[in-house]
Amino acid sequence: MKTAIVIGATGLVGRHLVTCLLENDYFSKVLVFSRRTTSLSSPKLTEYIVDFSDSSFWSHLVCGDVLFSALGTTRAQAGGKQQQYQVDYTFQFQFARIAKNNGVPTFVLVSSTGANPKSLLFYSRIKGELERDTIALGFPATIIFKPGPLEGFREKNRPTEKAMLELLRYLNRLSILQKYRPISGQKVALAMIAAAKSPTKAVTVFELEEIFLLAER
Repeated sequence: MKTAIVIGATGLVGRHLVTCLLENDYFSKVLVFSRRTTSLSSPKLTEYIVDFSDSSFWSHLVCGDVLFSALGTTRAQAGGKQQQYQVDYTFQFQFARIAKNNGVPTFVLVSSTGANPKSLLFYSRIKGELERDTIALGFPATIIFKPGPLEGFREKNRPTEKAMLELLRYLNRLSILQKYRPISGQKVALAMIAAAKSPTKAVTVFELEEIFLLAER
């Protein structure tokens, strides 16, 4: 039986991820590291409410078989570019490095379509830098998911993102921008779990079409 570690458990993908992990017999324990509680309850679940900027209190607890990283924010929610970079890159990279040093063999990351460390777009550049640098950590298995826009219930309203999703749904009915069509947070979560059970090589990248297929397994 395996132990899953999750960061980003209160977000759109992370919330579905924890729920699905708790229902999946392959994982006997689910360790959540979060800034606030998920409000979920299960004998399999252990929650650690942590300050990601100070690992001295919790780094020794990062032990298990798979680290799932779904942490993320927006510039508006974070309060600026610097704060967004801290959440989307610094916290995730530092946590992944601790997991690698503690012997966690598999790392599963939610990235994004268009991620590129040389991108002129700030968001895409952050995601690209995180992909590049976590791959360089050298986990026995690194699995990266690059979905398009995510759809599903969010605790915080994002009117701009909601409008963009509606536009993309319309364009996809016209077969335009297929690689950017929305995907539900639940499908991404299911695909992440399926991939984590049987990693096949050191680095695996799943693009949008592959995520849809993997979620159906």
